[in-house]
Order: sequence, then structure tokens, then C-alpha cells
Amino acid sequence: MKNLDRRCFLVLAGRIGIVGGVAPAVSLVLSGCTTMEKFAVKAAETSHKAGFLSEAGVAAVKRDARAVSRTFEDITPEQEYYIGRAVSANILTRFKPWNNKQATRYVNVLGQTLAQASDMPETYGGYHFLILDSETINAFAAPGGFVFVTRGMLQCCTHEDAAAAVLAHEIGHVQHKHGLQSIKKSRITSALTLVALVGASAVAGEQMGQLSSAFEGSIFDTTTALINKGYSRSFEREADQSAVTILRRVGYSTGGLMDMLAVMQERLKPGGPDFAKTHPSPASRMSDLKKSGVGAGSVQAPKKRQARFVRALGKV
Repeated sequence: MKNLDRRCFLVLAGRIGIVGGVAPAVSLVLSGCTTMEKFAVKAAETSHKAGFLSEAGVAAVKRDARAVSRTFEDITPEQEYYIGRAVSANILTRFKPWNNKQATRYVNVLGQTLAQASDMPETYGGYHFLILDSETINAFAAPGGFVFVTRGMLQCCTHEDAAAAVLAHEIGHVQHKHGLQSIKKSRITSALTLVALVGASAVAGEQMGQLSSAFEGSIFDTTTALINKGYSRSFEREADQSAVTILRRVGYSTGGLMDMLAVMQERLKPGGPDFAKTHPSPASRMSDLKKSGVGAGSVQAPKKRQARFVRALGKV
């Protein structure tokens, strides 16, 4: 399964379907891929007894249930990359990129430098950083290394150490595979709601295509929902701690993270369509950082560094 490409992954996923006569009797809340596999096999056997599925079909269900179950548990870097691209596509249907080459280059150089100092310096498709043309205060880390930051978020940064903190935090999400963890849970849930697996022999070519598209769409839907919902406080805390480590490795002040959060605290509007809606409050994050030994902010940036920052992001 580790060598499955995207197409094979979707074809296997496309074998998911409703076993006739079984769905009305089932309303279970299940968890874990092993449970899904056992339930799929049980459903297939029940369907066989009822005359809906042949013995060959049952065998196919058992084979494919094991395969799809392993797919859920062991997403390869390549599959993570494709999922990240799908998430990125969703983001770019909502936000336009900011057309400023100097600022984009600056954020990419800064981001790549920070990524190299992380515990995951390489991803399948590499890290990519993009500024979104939006006044909302937000940032997104899609699986595989796709990082987006809005102009509004960068406006909360008064120096390079703060901008580095924003990017390091998002790299932390990638490093810990937070987005992927959420997506995997959603994918399993989506699969379970379909009740069982059906062998390829029981599905016509056109239906197979429809099922594959539906499954692919469910991944995109759940990644979109993930962006709207945001990460848990535990994930945010973990990303902040990773950001602290990355900043120290590169030589930036961890006070940059505190400075950025302090500005965010002042500018965020409760209930607004931005970071306040999808993330824990900056105050709670600052409290967590202080408890872990991170000092106060008020960074005094070197003159050359500050000049570089203003030159690149002064018009953000």
C-alpha cells in the first residue's frame, strides 16, 4: 500500500458502496480502521446470505477491506501531497493570492529557512508559501507543506521575528501532521457512513467513476471543513512549541511569537471570520507559552533586519 499512487488510492476508495438490505438495520458509531474492516466483512457476509452478493463478491470485499483499511492508517507522503494540493485548491477558491513578487519572495525565503530548521525539513513536494490578498487575520497549513498567510496576519507582525513566528507556527502544524490527522478521522467517518464495501465485480464502470468522484469529493469537503473549524487548543499549543524550537534554531527571538500574539489580541474581533473563529484566543496561547518558559515579547530587531522586513512587507 505504501506505493499506491493517487489514482489507485481513489479506485480502491471507489469500491465503497451501500450493501442492499443492510443499511436500514445499521446505525452505529464506530471508530478505527480495524472496526471498519470487520464491519465491512460482516456486512458482506450478511448480504451474501440474503442473496445480494456472490461468494466471489465476499472475497473481494475482504481483500479490499484490508487494502482500504491500511490506506487509512498509512497515508504515504505522496498521498499527503495530493491531499494538500486539494486543500490548497479549496483555499484559493476563497482567497486570491497577493500579487507582490518582492513580498512573496521574502516570505518564501524566510519560510524555507525556517522549514530547514524544523523536524521535517523535507516533504514529498517541498514547502510552498503564499500570501493571500485578504485583510482577515488568518493562516493555513495544508498537509504536505502548503502554507498560506493573509495580509491581515502579516499586518500583525511589526518585525521579522514576528513574521518568522507566524511561519514557524504553520510549519509546526505540517511537521506534526495536524491537518492530516483531522482528515484521516473525517475520511474514516465518511467511509463508515457508507456501511460496507462491495467488490469491483458488483459495480459497473460508470458507477465506479461516480463512487471514486464522491469519495474524492468527500476528502475535499472535509479538508474545507477543517479550514473553517480550525485546530484544537492542544494542536495549537504543539505548533507553538515547535515554533519556539524552530525560532531558536534559526536565531530569532521567541519574543517575536509573543509580540505577534499581543497584536492579534488587540485586532481580532470576537465572532469575526478570521483567526478568532478558528483558533484559541491569543491570550490563552500566550498563557500556555509563559507556562512553558517563553518570556515576554518587545523584540528589538537589528536595524538591517528591520530594514529588510520593511522593504519587503512595508506595503502589506
